[in-house]
Amino acid sequence: MSNRFGLPDLGVGLGLRTVHYGRIVETWPEVDWFEILSDNYMRTEGRPLDFLDRIAARYPIAMHGVSLSIGSTDPLDRAYLAELRALRDRVHARWVSDHLCWTGVGGRNTHDLLPMPYTEEALKHVVDRVRYVQDLLGAPLALENPSTYVEHAGAAMREWEFLARLAEEADCALLLDVNNVYVSAFNHGFEPSEYLAAVPWDRVVQIHVAGHTNHGTHIVDTHIGPVIDPVWELLGVAAKNADASVLLEWDAEIPSFEETHAEALRAEKWVRR
Repeated sequence: MSNRFGLPDLGVGLGLRTVHYGRIVETWPEVDWFEILSDNYMRTEGRPLDFLDRIAARYPIAMHGVSLSIGSTDPLDRAYLAELRALRDRVHARWVSDHLCWTGVGGRNTHDLLPMPYTEEALKHVVDRVRYVQDLLGAPLALENPSTYVEHAGAAMREWEFLARLAEEADCALLLDVNNVYVSAFNHGFEPSEYLAAVPWDRVVQIHVAGHTNHGTHIVDTHIGPVIDPVWELLGVAAKNADASVLLEWDAEIPSFEETHAEALRAEKWVRR
């Protein structure tokens, strides 16, 4: 199913990481596209932007943020949003995404993706904020389902219900992280299939896969190591339902470019299935 926004399926991409800059600009490897962490290229000058400009001239780019704090009660940071839009325009990013979470309150940033209370009040609050961001960007915002380790008492709905209603009422796009579905399902005791059954697939423009760290009693979304087969299988389900770009995240203990790219290319057989 093609997405309702007409955004392209870019293929299988990689997260652009500083340790791979040199290899990329020396060899210009055959990579479909790169995702950048928006915040790493904002309020900065010099080397990061120089590499980004050179890479964006050759490859499609999508932007992924961690500091929008769409669920916070703090006012949205207009200066941050203006820089976000300017960066998007600079690199001709195909879309901009962030997380369904909050990162702080009272002007403090915890630098963590904190879970939302899934209530009617929170839903209305986030819908209004997403609409504001989209008006400023002049384009759909894609929101990612988070990995979570605790849940709020008194929730009126499950995460997948909240996400589906948010997407509909704010008319936004979705970035479906199938690893996060797996992690949260393990941590909270639900079935991943129940989550995927509620996804509005025509709003999914991108899919993340990643490794994680299983501590036995709980799983942490560390983005370390190869993707396990159950997560690849969830990608296979998602690929049957959405024409969406696929992105491998590997953010710590990062191996060589060749090993990282080879892991990303494993996605192709699951997408073809």
